[in-house]
Amino acid sequence: MSNPMTRVADHRERIAGLVGAMPVVPLPTADCLGLALAEDLVAPVALPPFDNSAMDGYAVRAADVATTPVVLPVVDDIPAGSTSSTLFRPGTAQRIMTGAPLPAGADAVVQVEWTDGGTSAVRVDRGVAAGANVRRAAEDVAVGATVLPSGTLLGPAQLGLAAALGLGALPVRRRPRVLVLSTGSELVGPGEPLGPGRIYESNGVMLAAAVREAGGEAELLRFVPDDVAAFHAAVGARLAGFDLLLTSGGVSAGAYEVVKDAFTGRGVEFTRVAMQPGGPQGAGRYLGVPVATLPGNPVSAHVSFEVFIRPALRAAMGLPDVERRTARARLSAPLTSPAGRTQFRRGRYDPASGRVVTPVGGPGSHLLSALAVSDCLIEVPEDVTELAAGAEVTVRFLQ
Repeated sequence: MSNPMTRVADHRERIAGLVGAMPVVPLPTADCLGLALAEDLVAPVALPPFDNSAMDGYAVRAADVATTPVVLPVVDDIPAGSTSSTLFRPGTAQRIMTGAPLPAGADAVVQVEWTDGGTSAVRVDRGVAAGANVRRAAEDVAVGATVLPSGTLLGPAQLGLAAALGLGALPVRRRPRVLVLSTGSELVGPGEPLGPGRIYESNGVMLAAAVREAGGEAELLRFVPDDVAAFHAAVGARLAGFDLLLTSGGVSAGAYEVVKDAFTGRGVEFTRVAMQPGGPQGAGRYLGVPVATLPGNPVSAHVSFEVFIRPALRAAMGLPDVERRTARARLSAPLTSPAGRTQFRRGRYDPASGRVVTPVGGPGSHLLSALAVSDCLIEVPEDVTELAAGAEVTVRFLQ
């Protein structure tokens, strides 16, 4: 009697538990794009740190320009970055640039467009109220304020704020380091002659890109032959320092399944997951490093990555958006699905036509071109075998 298949949800839990949370480390602020804060970000300085001009113009007392036009002597220039200026006196003006510190005693800035632009004396044609065009110290951020809570996804604006606060490094969960293994004596590299029975290697490139798109770091170990001894030698020499070994192929029920042969009895367990495509899967540890083995057909490998590996990597980094965005959509055409398996069909989603999703290609796990022009996966539950055109389904967006 054959062993029962593993449910998709159960294998997801197994992979998630295998990878685990990445350690919190300080990384240079400029390298933190796409990561999540592991601690609250508390402001060590105020923003702005001092009263400064919001535009190019003249620092004045509002009372001195209450009646216009008025001519005032210009007694100093204050560029941005100035650390000293002439003592401000009533009845005078100081030419000031955007971002420059407001001199003590001045209480407003007249923008240059409301003056004649004079350098020794300036005619002011329009008055301003006290506080006009002045950025007050701590107006944006006070010292000690929590400006970003733990778990915040770090995008350009968040990194800009951290840099403005003088923070050269941030506490984040570091990116998982994934070794992507491509096996198969039939594989050749791009640009090489394609001899009889040979195919160009694609899964390694695809999965390494998927790891990076998910936020991790990937290295590719290619062209390991279908030989158990060579497999152990190649993997053992490269595995140190990685958080996950990700393989594709060599895990099915046939002969010459090198990944299965090499890992069986060495800490990796193999199963068939109740899904299409992507049934043959494996997970465990080898030489202390977590291992996830995916099937070899390219669509199976990619779908398996989306369902099992991507959410585990993003959860390990503490990211707030672990799962892909989903939506409900209506099928443009009927579908059939095998009983007892969750099916993931490729599709294109068109919100303009009333949330309609169109299946792309058939269910075959080798149809890579259909995957390449798809923007979502259509999920058919394991207890559904037929869906009519117009039926509602869940779509998982790939972008």
